Amino acid sequence: MKQLFRLFFIFFKMGAVCFGGGYALLPLIEREIVEKYGYATNEEINDYFAIGQCTPGIIAVNVSTFVGYKQGGIPGAIFSTFGFVAPSIIIICIIASVLTSFSELAVVNYAFGGIRVCVCALIINAVIKFKKTSVVDTFTLIICIAVFILSVFTPVSPAIFVIAAGAAGFIIKNRKGASE
Repeated sequence: MKQLFRLFFIFFKMGAVCFGGGYALLPLIEREIVEKYGYATNEEINDYFAIGQCTPGIIAVNVSTFVGYKQGGIPGAIFSTFGFVAPSIIIICIIASVLTSFSELAVVNYAFGGIRVCVCALIINAVIKFKKTSVVDTFTLIICIAVFILSVFTPVSPAIFVIAAGAAGFIIKNRKGASE
């Protein structure tokens, strides 16, 4: 039970500061889950992010569920997931009750502008860290560049890119493995 509450509070802390989505949270997840508690490796976190991108829901919530499941089975997944979403539920309820009164104030709009810039910087940081462990050879570099270009210049759903990149990785690595 102690482990379950630890998972809850670890993810509660992360959920309380998760602005900008899962990718912005990647450095914090690495620090807490990989470095501080050793609940997963960097490679596992990258895999959780990849799977979290392919499954319905919010990536960071999916990652918390995967880590919780690894540490404590289904109860661990439940405690981790609820720990991650609880701060959002609390904060959204508070904001919803007062937002209409303050949404027109200039200071509120300036604050949101600053938050958006901060989130952009956090996402760029996550992309750089994610690139270091994901783009490991020429093949993965080609996939990365192709998906980037196609996602910028076409209206194709990101889900299609994820499925196509996964299939390409599977096919190429199987052929490469068979030839070695």
